[in-house]
Amino acid sequence: MTTPVYQNFINGHFLKNQSGETFAVKNPATDDVIYYVEVADAFIQNAAIQSAKQGFAAWSTMSPIERSRILLKAVALLRERNDLLAKIEVLDTGKPWQEAECVDVQTGADVIEYFAGLAPAQVGQQQMVGEDFYYTRKEPLGICAGIGAWNYPLQIACWKSGPALAAGNAFIFKPSEETPLGAIKLAEIFIEAGVPAGVFNVVQGAAEVGQWLTQSADIEKVSFTGEVGTGKKVVASAAGSLKDVTMELGGKSPLLVFDDADISQAVSAAMLGNFYTQGEICTNCTRIYVHKNVYQQFIDELKTRTEENIIAGDPLDPNVNFGALISKKHQQLVMSYIDKGISEGATLLTGGKTLSPASAPNGYFVAPTVFIDCTDDMTIVKEEIFGPVMSVLTFDDEDDVIRRANDTHLGLAAGVFTKDIKRAHRVIHQLQAGICWINSYGNSPAEMPVGGYKQSGIGRENGIETLDHYTQTKSIYVGMTNIESPF
Repeated sequence: MTTPVYQNFINGHFLKNQSGETFAVKNPATDDVIYYVEVADAFIQNAAIQSAKQGFAAWSTMSPIERSRILLKAVALLRERNDLLAKIEVLDTGKPWQEAECVDVQTGADVIEYFAGLAPAQVGQQQMVGEDFYYTRKEPLGICAGIGAWNYPLQIACWKSGPALAAGNAFIFKPSEETPLGAIKLAEIFIEAGVPAGVFNVVQGAAEVGQWLTQSADIEKVSFTGEVGTGKKVVASAAGSLKDVTMELGGKSPLLVFDDADISQAVSAAMLGNFYTQGEICTNCTRIYVHKNVYQQFIDELKTRTEENIIAGDPLDPNVNFGALISKKHQQLVMSYIDKGISEGATLLTGGKTLSPASAPNGYFVAPTVFIDCTDDMTIVKEEIFGPVMSVLTFDDEDDVIRRANDTHLGLAAGVFTKDIKRAHRVIHQLQAGICWINSYGNSPAEMPVGGYKQSGIGRENGIETLDHYTQTKSIYVGMTNIESPF
């Protein structure tokens, strides 16, 4: 059976590159090459820009209500093909089917639907200035670009393209080279829904293709999701053309569990915030601060549930709830952090090893891992691991744990578990993080802005304010009186 080869998606159709260069994509659960993708060479890059210019000319002149209707058709197609698209995400990412089937495609569709609804609601302002007046218009930026991550490929493509297209922009999207197929399927759906050719283009490749997007003078904005170091390079590169940037970067997020908390609920949050998508989520609460009075109860339940309730194996098996890491290289990186945790004196409560499940013996699995007896200066407590590795620490003073939770250059997310409503708000207001939860963890509905403080990001995705980030304000002054001139 011939292994498929996918081309870049430009101007509404697949376009062959001239270099002939391709890269392989592996299924993380099997270590098998499942398809190849052509790299976006200089020919493809130029074609993408020309395509986007043509697409922008058509799309930006449509009324917002017309754009809204077309995007809603795309939403219907996404939901209609949920299972097909979810399977692609499982094969590309290694995450369990039971997650992708109800989260990845659905939340992406939700975001496009949300911004399609907002598109006709954007309005300018008008104000009198003496006898004259001015008014403002919200106009699209032009060509925008998105650079996606590999943990939620289709969802991220939707999160970035939804507001951009709703505002009237054209878009060039580069998915991660680890997970490139979902974005292609989204491009096909946009065309089928009636989005003009050239409005949404998909270019494929690694860092050099992303660098071209960030440097191109034809692109007005770039939205990047990924790790902090790469994000800094993107910002530096984008500065050369003064393009706007949105950065959704990494985190080392704390979860604070007070002694009046519902412990079973807190354990559920900690497990979701460390083991969902096998730990490969930027908002994960990988630092768990538990009050000393409930510490033993917390870790006893955590150990039992981690060892008894988690099922690793073939991610397409609907009974499996724990999948494979994205690559062999990443599996080795996560294991190196586990080794460092042991060498620095943390106690391994459970996990700490690779797995070879019978149904997926060649996959890149790492067992769900919990460290206790951790201190704030340990590497596993300070650095983002992006794998299923949880560090549990203790506290007994509210002010002190807030200080410890904030003692990081990152500030993406944070959570608090307590039944004391005053404490809940008092503490969450002091935590330096852009996405916070009280007695919950991980939910990111389309209506809620998400983004980080400090080095965890710039700007926001989702929520009303994001639509403004994909527009520019034009002010028009209207003279109603004769000009008084000294000349």
